[in-house]
Amino acid sequence: MTTLDSSSATESTMDEPSNLQQPPSAVNHRLSDEEQNSDESHAMWSSFTDGFREVQSILDRNRILIQQVNENHRSKNHENMVSNVALIQEINNNVSKIVALYSDLSTNFSTVFHQRKSDTDADNVSKN
Repeated sequence: MTTLDSSSATESTMDEPSNLQQPPSAVNHRLSDEEQNSDESHAMWSSFTDGFREVQSILDRNRILIQQVNENHRSKNHENMVSNVALIQEINNNVSKIVALYSDLSTNFSTVFHQRKSDTDADNVSKN
């Protein structure tokens, strides 16, 4: 994460030769854009990470449910077989949640990708 104070802005200006040719207002504007992109990237990756963690949690739950269904099936006990119906329904609902989560992740990724491409294209046009 980048923190801005007067010394870090000066260091950043000195580290990047291209910044030496720009007026201070352009340097400060550029740092703001970089910070904004960094914040957006962090939010994007955080969202993806949270989504994948939720998917993994549901998959772990399904693994436990499937093990329970297998144990119940091997026991051939009537009550256990009846409880398998509810367990299998929960597994099915969890699979539906996973599909929805992956769909959301895909949509979010596509939106971010296309937004970044549009931003890059706009930057390229403004430079010309």
